[in-house]
Amino acid sequence: MLRADSAVFGPVASYPTVSRLIDTLAAAGSKALSAIRAARAEARERVWNVAKTAAPDVAGQVIVDLGGVLVLAHSEKQDATATWEKTFGHHPLMGFVDHGRGGSGEPVAGLLRPGNAGSNTAADHITTAQLALAQLPKKYRRGRQTLIRTDSGGGTHEFVAWLAQRGRWLSYSVGMTITDAIHQAVLKVPTSAWKVAVEPGGEIRDGAWVAELSGDCLRGWPKGMRLIVRDSPPPTTPTSSSSP
Repeated sequence: MLRADSAVFGPVASYPTVSRLIDTLAAAGSKALSAIRAARAEARERVWNVAKTAAPDVAGQVIVDLGGVLVLAHSEKQDATATWEKTFGHHPLMGFVDHGRGGSGEPVAGLLRPGNAGSNTAADHITTAQLALAQLPKKYRRGRQTLIRTDSGGGTHEFVAWLAQRGRWLSYSVGMTITDAIHQAVLKVPTSAWKVAVEPGGEIRDGAWVAELSGDCLRGWPKGMRLIVRDSPPPTTPTSSSSP
């Protein structure tokens, strides 16, 4: 890939040299992986400092999105299995730093998993969050200025408790599975309690309304957690998202 842009990247090693390097790194195992991750984190911090107003932390906050993706395999591959969508392949859990509407996400973590890996596996979400946080400048590895976002796959007691743990104090926004208790609570929300939904940029979201639930629905969740529900028209095109 780099050889195609030699004017930018300069001379690139031959295929045999690259192959030997990969073999050497593989033999070093976790030590090599730790060194590569540390180098990436250091390079990322330098790039963010140079980017200044174009850096994702220009507003003093970093948003990390975690989510599973399906990678299809058309032949037998290591860890390729049947997936929950009745396809065949892998189900890695990814982490991206949000660059806002002006840019795409910046990949910071990827946990390789077989195709039959669960969407709500708290241990995998914790591991991926740890990998993602380790890629951020040290001042963002704990504290409210770092927001971790997930769909309903991350809406587990264990993962949310880990995010809110004393000393870590991360901000979080996770999707929730619509249980019968939540469904019944939504039905009891008075009409006057629904407010128009607003997009991050301040625009009103057409046809969408939000309300906040309290009471028994939050029993067992961290103190101070808020449960926001949204009433909006169904999507006009099919989606494979696991969010409610």
